[in-house]
Amino acid sequence: MLTRRLLQLLIGLALYGISLAMVIRASLGTAPWDVLHQGLAARTGLSLGTVVVVVSFLVLLLWIPLRQWPGVGTLCNAVLVGVFADVGLALIPQFSHLGGQIGLLVGAVLLNGVASACYIGARLGPGARDGLMTGLARRTGWPVRVCRTGIEVVVLGAGWLLGGSVGVGTVLYALAIGPLVQLLLPRFTVPEARPVPACGTEAAGTEAAGAETEAAVARTAVPAAAASGPAD
Repeated sequence: MLTRRLLQLLIGLALYGISLAMVIRASLGTAPWDVLHQGLAARTGLSLGTVVVVVSFLVLLLWIPLRQWPGVGTLCNAVLVGVFADVGLALIPQFSHLGGQIGLLVGAVLLNGVASACYIGARLGPGARDGLMTGLARRTGWPVRVCRTGIEVVVLGAGWLLGGSVGVGTVLYALAIGPLVQLLLPRFTVPEARPVPACGTEAAGTEAAGAETEAAVARTAVPAAAASGPAD
């Protein structure tokens, strides 16, 4: 089971980085955190992937006062998304035709939804940005959606001022990624190991476990999907 979770985590993070590169190459606007990454890359001369990694570890420092603890998935997320974003940017050409840009953008958002469901469903720790959102919500008592919106407004504004790209892709990502992850997460969530039920209660226990798992996924899908950018 652990092998499957690790493999699913790594595949999800690789696909996430590639989808990030696809959004950048579409040149129609990026997700809020990636607007910030793009603006910082333009100002510093660092590669986009390097900026993603640096920002991830800076965000992890904010976990300390929130008393959040990273998992192995958190640390892998902080490093690998940026690495694969740079790989994707090296392999994917810049599109100048509007039809190609739109196709690349839509494909990137769909791929990002699959990637998010993969790494979240592995249950090995949230991304740095996800943890900041949920930690802030837990410590302040504010709703997750309020914390998410506040954080993303700040990073979007900062990224735009630094020269990051804001456009239709920003809006499409914001509207589509939550429903996509909610749809896909039940298919990728690795179930927790459960004790073998006593003889005669197996059917009832299995049915109850399935209902419990579905309920848990339904409760967590939307907050988890709030990772707009590397899950970060």
